[in-house]
Amino acid sequence: MLSVTIPIFTLVITLVLAGLFFTLPRNHQSRSMAGLGAIIALAATVVTFIMTMIISIPAGHVGVATLFGSVQKESYSAGLHLANPLYKWQLYDVRQKTHSERALVPSQDQLLTTFDVSVQYSIDPKMAPRILGETGSAGDVINIHLIPKLRSVLREQGKSVKNAEDFYQEDIQERMQNALSASMRDYLGPRGVIVSGVLLRDIQLPATIQKGVEQKKQREQEAERQKAELRRFETEQKQKISQAQIEREAAEQIAIKQKMLADAKAYEIEKINAAVAQNPAYIKLEALKALESISMNPASKIYFLDGSSPSPLPLMHIGDPESSIDNK
Repeated sequence: MLSVTIPIFTLVITLVLAGLFFTLPRNHQSRSMAGLGAIIALAATVVTFIMTMIISIPAGHVGVATLFGSVQKESYSAGLHLANPLYKWQLYDVRQKTHSERALVPSQDQLLTTFDVSVQYSIDPKMAPRILGETGSAGDVINIHLIPKLRSVLREQGKSVKNAEDFYQEDIQERMQNALSASMRDYLGPRGVIVSGVLLRDIQLPATIQKGVEQKKQREQEAERQKAELRRFETEQKQKISQAQIEREAAEQIAIKQKMLADAKAYEIEKINAAVAQNPAYIKLEALKALESISMNPASKIYFLDGSSPSPLPLMHIGDPESSIDNK
């Protein structure tokens, strides 16, 4: 941005050279040099004057002009503009920004909790002239309006919470964040600041409360561990009961099977005894079957009990002759 002093200076030079041109005699050798210098100075004056009328606003900014202390009503967006060379300019960065703040927030129990809060904001381009006239620069807006209001709203919201440890509750954090956003928008909007959001980044409880919360968390974890151990023990006991039930049912099945076999054997013996009682020749028949079976083995020896009996019973001895003699 060129100062208006440059075209004024060149204009003075032009007037001096023009005065020399008109005051010197026609045949004076310096008269032509003064005229040429006046023309060049006049051209330089025109060029520099035009240059002072061109203002360049960088990207992401708006410019606000003042003339003799009076703020112009319209702001100038990014780019090249033709403006009064007597204007003085104040630039405002209108890009999105974040202001981080750490504050001590009291709760109803008079304990102080540390909050880390971020405010996402931008300068309203249309209200930049009003900001310049009422507040000042963008930094003044932050220091005069944003920071004090943020701290005030934080303290107001903190006083609505009964105990400091309640700040860890999700619904309370959500309520505080929404209230902060609404309050900051309502307050800063008319002052030329657009608030897009307020974020609670971190909450640090007082040391005494934090220690108590950690101990409470440890107790809860221990209780959960004991519950898990109890569930595991109950599961094992149920498995043991189920296994015992299965084994008992298997034993009952075996007992039933053995009883059935014993009953069948007893029935068989009963039938044999009945057959023997009704038919004495049954024993002889069975003895003959045994003799027939024994006779098939050449190594077998047969002994008879009471050989003088008309129906001697055979005894079988299987083995070599030497063993048979020793057994006698």
